[in-house]
Amino acid sequence: MGETEQAPPGVDITIPSPARMYDYILGGTDNFEVDRQAVETVRKQMPELADAAWANRGFLQRAVRWLAMQGVRQFIDIGAGLPTMNNTHDAAQAVAPDARVLYVDNDPLVTAHANRLLANSSGTAFITADFRDPEGLLGHEVTRATIDFTRPVALLAVALTHFVPDEDDPWGLIQQYMARLVPGSYLALSSITSDRQVDKAVGTVREVYSRSTAGARPRSLREIERFFTGLEIVPPYEGAAASLTYVGLWGAEDPEAADSDGSRWGYCAVAEKTG
Repeated sequence: MGETEQAPPGVDITIPSPARMYDYILGGTDNFEVDRQAVETVRKQMPELADAAWANRGFLQRAVRWLAMQGVRQFIDIGAGLPTMNNTHDAAQAVAPDARVLYVDNDPLVTAHANRLLANSSGTAFITADFRDPEGLLGHEVTRATIDFTRPVALLAVALTHFVPDEDDPWGLIQQYMARLVPGSYLALSSITSDRQVDKAVGTVREVYSRSTAGARPRSLREIERFFTGLEIVPPYEGAAASLTYVGLWGAEDPEAADSDGSRWGYCAVAEKTG
């Protein structure tokens, strides 16, 4: 997106946006020079940045397909971002054409992009809402028109919670969402981690995102495990224990081949609400 182009209302092109940065990392065009500069600063200390982003994207797609194969037909994708290929509804509807997907984001450029992208997509809807407002998000008229809360729902919080500071209690927020969902619903969540990473790279991630519209907070395995309290974690691949794993390994046919430096930047899991 050229700097001479008109930015949609509410879009500040002087401050990096995590959604636009993610779009640039994945090769998209809905980003600005300030976003590209921020990404390149991170990439200097984290050369596996693109690998990490694609590993996370792969987790989303594999998890959604798996969930659809379990019979889930409703998905709420919070922090959906800007990617234009292989989105949640593409993965879900490839398995179940009747699957319904509600996309949620609070970035104004995502709103403009989503309205274009979803104009001709059946079974999809988008709302502008904040993860930190469960009542407003779940009570939105579009949400109520799209999602039947008497039936199982998959809540997708992929690469989302690390943008929520501890003081906003992202763990409690996830519990609030899951409390509204019936048994048989699922949580699919991934988060970047500081475990076993070079301090300088972690510090650069924190510093660059602190100057963006949302600071990033890499968390430990134990902190990320807390998001799944009270839920039954699904084994991430055949022969694995029911526990968190790196984003590239979840659903992998050959976990050893799927392991990579980028994959180890994020932990993930899919877990069911059983009661």
